[in-house]
Amino acid sequence: MLKLLWQGLLNPQIRLNSARISLVVGSILNLINQGPAFWASQRISWAHLALNYLVPFLVATYSAAKNAASR
Repeated sequence: MLKLLWQGLLNPQIRLNSARISLVVGSILNLINQGPAFWASQRISWAHLALNYLVPFLVATYSAAKNAASR
């Protein structure tokens, strides 16, 4: 599993596609999870904000690397 993830991280095309996916999915997740805090000018959780982008990036990277390895 980690080998596939590293292979994906080393591939520039996979990294770029994963970053694009992460930007869209992470933004949606942040609006859902922390939307009320954004709109009410309350404190947001920076750790949750980062994880909302990191997790989709890692999932997309792993999935793309696994798909490339199966071809």
